[in-house]
Amino acid sequence: MKTMLMRASMLAVLFSGVISAQDTTTSMRDYLAPEKASRNVFEDPKGASPEFDGVKVSVGGDFALQFQSLDHSTEAPSLGTVGTTTTPNTLQVMGSDFNLPTANLDLNAYLAKGVKMHLRTYLSARHHNEAWVKGGYIQIDDLDFIKEGFAANIMKHARVKVGMDEINYGDYHFRRSDNAETINNPFVGNFIMDNFSTEAFGEGYLFYNNFIGMVGISNGKLNQTAVKGTNWNSPSVYAKLGFDKQISEDLRVRLTGSFIQTNGLSTGGYLYSADRAGGRYYYVLLTQNDAMGTSNYATGRFNPGFKKMKAFQVNPFVKYQGLEFFGAYEYVTGNKASGLTERPTDGDYTQLAAELLYRFGNKEQFYFGGRYNSISGQDDDVSAERKIDRFNIAGGWFMTKNILAKIEYVNQKYNNDPVWGATSALRGGKFNGLMFEATIGF
Repeated sequence: MKTMLMRASMLAVLFSGVISAQDTTTSMRDYLAPEKASRNVFEDPKGASPEFDGVKVSVGGDFALQFQSLDHSTEAPSLGTVGTTTTPNTLQVMGSDFNLPTANLDLNAYLAKGVKMHLRTYLSARHHNEAWVKGGYIQIDDLDFIKEGFAANIMKHARVKVGMDEINYGDYHFRRSDNAETINNPFVGNFIMDNFSTEAFGEGYLFYNNFIGMVGISNGKLNQTAVKGTNWNSPSVYAKLGFDKQISEDLRVRLTGSFIQTNGLSTGGYLYSADRAGGRYYYVLLTQNDAMGTSNYATGRFNPGFKKMKAFQVNPFVKYQGLEFFGAYEYVTGNKASGLTERPTDGDYTQLAAELLYRFGNKEQFYFGGRYNSISGQDDDVSAERKIDRFNIAGGWFMTKNILAKIEYVNQKYNNDPVWGATSALRGGKFNGLMFEATIGF
């Protein structure tokens, strides 16, 4: 009965949202959309706010399904045993089949002139089979709700954004797959070090003559609580500076630099581990006796595990006619800490990524291209270096502006060094094969 009531409530929300959405204009729908239908949109463009004549609500959603055909192997000298188990700790046997489909629900509202709200719920994810809220925010581009024309000259260039959602560190989080929202990602997987975190935050923006500046602060927490304990909590601060210009009809250039500093040993350690939706390459390099088994949702990714850390990322983006390049250089240094005590030295990792695509067709509805992604570095307590290299080749077809089908070949390798652990499958591990993904976003 409870399940039936929940379903009925959901249908009522969807139905009322669709009715409201039908009353809005196309420009209003675009303004409300959390992700623009057009590709290569980063921060929500700053422009004149639509006139307000009452609350408008828009309902959107995303759906994604993959067919996975991957193989994996390891060069670890011995995978050993776990506890008293005598069964050989061999790799999971991989096959070819569909992954669990994922789905998102988006609710967007226009609450006052220049004030909009976004809320995203994961209806189905690799790591959670129940629906739960990913996060949301309020974006303020005008202060007319205080008084008509209040601070209009300032708000012409300024924006305030507050919520419990993904923080604006780096540019890649605009292109990555967010659970079922994969239509902006030309590939299937995200970066190896997936810089994405949902935290309680406040951000201030300045847009002026193709330049963008942003400063933000968050509480550094993924799970929120006001209960005081033996914690070292401290806010995280971050910033971005960039230039983005459509130089000509054929050429667009964007360059941004981002910085973040986390200050707590019991907060701030989520920058590379906060995506609870899960990685796209299911079960790779998991052993049959892995303590986490198939519940290990971050396969194919790497988290340096730092708590108190500093990181910066540089992102160039160039699009000339159908040719498109997106890059990332990221450096992070930090301390893993033992409990609430810092270790004597810091560790550091470097991530490099480069995507080169060619989009073609009369509406650029087709594309093909490649991506190279690597990380290298070391922890604060060892001198040996970890290295991971990944290469992807992908192609896609936008059947409509809301439906994308893509195919990808992936090859990922880990260096053969005991730093991974003498019996870890990651030591000299590799996986490769094909991924097919179909996604719908509206």
